[in-house]
Amino acid sequence: MNDSDGRHIRSAARLLKAIANERRLSILCHLAHGEMCVGALVAAIGLSQSALSQHLARLRADGLVRTRRVGHSIVYALASTEAAAVIEVLQGLYCDGPPPDHSSALPSSPPETRT
Repeated sequence: MNDSDGRHIRSAARLLKAIANERRLSILCHLAHGEMCVGALVAAIGLSQSALSQHLARLRADGLVRTRRVGHSIVYALASTEAAAVIEVLQGLYCDGPPPDHSSALPSSPPETRT
């Protein structure tokens, strides 16, 4: 096995280890349908904010999610195209019905002012 193969295998193992946890898999499944703020993830997944934050920190450390600030809120999104592809396959195999609507999962930001 060459160095490139080893890196790819380690990356795949890191992704599989992250999604082997039901809570982290649920987070990634929700984020596969669009960005969500922490409050919306708490409501959708049913974890306490502190427990959710621990899982999000792990996913961030693994490079699977990214954040951005919207006003006073932190918004999470998938950062890994590999994770998105795996989640899409899993949802096709195991999920029924349309994906959840996350249109209200983002905080409202004040309108931009133009000068």
